[in-house]
Amino acid sequence: MTAFLASLAIVFLAEMGDKTQLLAMAFATRFRWQTVLLGVFAATAANHLFAVVVGNYLTNIVPLSYIKIAAAISFILFGLWTLRGDELDDEDKKYNFSPFWTVTIAFFIAEMGDKTQLATVALAAEFHTVMPVWMGTTTGMLIADAVGIIAGIVLHKKIPEKQIKWFAALVFIGFGLWGLFV
Repeated sequence: MTAFLASLAIVFLAEMGDKTQLLAMAFATRFRWQTVLLGVFAATAANHLFAVVVGNYLTNIVPLSYIKIAAAISFILFGLWTLRGDELDDEDKKYNFSPFWTVTIAFFIAEMGDKTQLATVALAAEFHTVMPVWMGTTTGMLIADAVGIIAGIVLHKKIPEKQIKWFAALVFIGFGLWGLFV
């Protein structure tokens, strides 16, 4: 249960203000929110399954102590990355498929090499388990992107994005420091 909850919380925080959350917001202004959320789910489930398998495999070839140090440092870097922020570079306009496939393909590609995918690899290596991490990261992405979709549709002006970014960044840095020194 720890792997699931930690994965959910970390990816939820990583997704706040992330490029893929901005992508979900942009799609929510063009397509039905249900279609956007379903496309996000399909893309995330596939992308994070790949990331979890890679992270779990790493523990078989790299000593666990090195992986823990790398994971801790990566969380600190994710915190700094969160403060820097992301921008949406017309990813929401690149594909001309049905709304579901447009969202799914764009989201899957945008998630490749993204901090939430890299966090998923680190979490899988840290917990050395597939299902709880995969389910946790996928659930965290869905919740964060549902928040993004709602924000994109209704509350855009009322959510202090800067405060959300700082909170998420500090949590990442805290997890990283905890991983290095505990």
